[in-house]
Amino acid sequence: MRAVREYLAFIQAHPRFLLFGFAVAFSSSAGQTYFIGIFGPSIRETFELTHTQWGTIYMVGTLMSAAVLPWSGDLLDRFNLKWYSPAVLVGLVIACLSISLTPSMLFLVPAIFLLRQFGQGLSGHTSITSMARYMRKDRGKAIAIASMGFSCGEAILPFLAVLMIAAIGWRSTYQVTAFVWLCFIPLVLWLLRGHDVRHANHLVELDEDEKNRDQAIVSLSRRQMLREMRFYLLLPAVLAPSYISTALFFHHLTLAEAKGWSGIWVTGNYWVYAIFAMAASLGSGPLIDRFSAARVIPFFLTPMILGLGILIVVAEPIWVVPYLALVGINTGLYFTTFSALWAELYGTRFLGGIKSLIGALGVFASALGPVSIGLLLDLGYSIEQVFGFFAVFCVVSTVMLIAGLKRY
Repeated sequence: MRAVREYLAFIQAHPRFLLFGFAVAFSSSAGQTYFIGIFGPSIRETFELTHTQWGTIYMVGTLMSAAVLPWSGDLLDRFNLKWYSPAVLVGLVIACLSISLTPSMLFLVPAIFLLRQFGQGLSGHTSITSMARYMRKDRGKAIAIASMGFSCGEAILPFLAVLMIAAIGWRSTYQVTAFVWLCFIPLVLWLLRGHDVRHANHLVELDEDEKNRDQAIVSLSRRQMLREMRFYLLLPAVLAPSYISTALFFHHLTLAEAKGWSGIWVTGNYWVYAIFAMAASLGSGPLIDRFSAARVIPFFLTPMILGLGILIVVAEPIWVVPYLALVGINTGLYFTTFSALWAELYGTRFLGGIKSLIGALGVFASALGPVSIGLLLDLGYSIEQVFGFFAVFCVVSTVMLIAGLKRY
């Protein structure tokens, strides 16, 4: 009950800015794998693409986005949030229109690039970085509330997209999506009214931090972060959720076939994943504010290890539910804890540049995950053996994470 009261009081104190974080995170759905994947069969049919061709197009567009993200995300440190956020939404509208109007397969790569850049990349980056930067004393709760936008999008939008594609076709569905995000622009501008005062107070806090180096965290640049050994010890754990979760969701039908499960049963339980992701995110927020992200985070991969263990040893389809719940818990912990950790370790002055680099590395990892499973299966490994490799990777990453945080 104490946590509930804390959240309610926090929301009452900052309603518009928290809704801004939620809304921009929600808008990222248009460029997420779970949403674009719904359109995959229709796009392949329209352009007569094989699974390999469509997968290659998607991977190339994703990697292009990852290559640009460190630069485009760094702009958040240089431009006013009141103008940066609407610009990202304008880019997302253009991305949705681009794929809906694509005349041939050659134009799919730039369309996917735009969706991944302004959706998966910059929308989520803008939301979470803003919460971590400006909600200093309640950073954990702010990130948790904003992260609910991701989970709500994942729980609601794929289902609506399936219905709309069946009713009006995939092109019209993306055009409707573009209109929805267009309507978000005036909403975001209204939610950010008065932000100049918030930003001015933030700059004062940064100046005070610089004057009191012993009592506060001094902001480090992206280049300074890359010179620290600690960053490289944390990196495997940072990339593990993007690498493994994307691979799992991309190959869930392959998993279902290998286990003799119904594909509809597996995908129909995605709501379990979304609910537990939200619960973990909200639950970890107050803990971060009370104890720090560095103390909460060391064993955040444990749910993923347990979920992989379920897939390795069980055959009954009912175990899909606890598996998705555990992966959801891992996702919720990941979004909240790591977003807060970067601010704790490296300060907030250059947080946009740091998080954009982390985001780009995560996108690269998400592009490699599905390919890794496919390659290992083609080499003759069973699906259980592949998940065993992933579990070992998580254990090793946890050991390195603990070592990296030992000095914090």
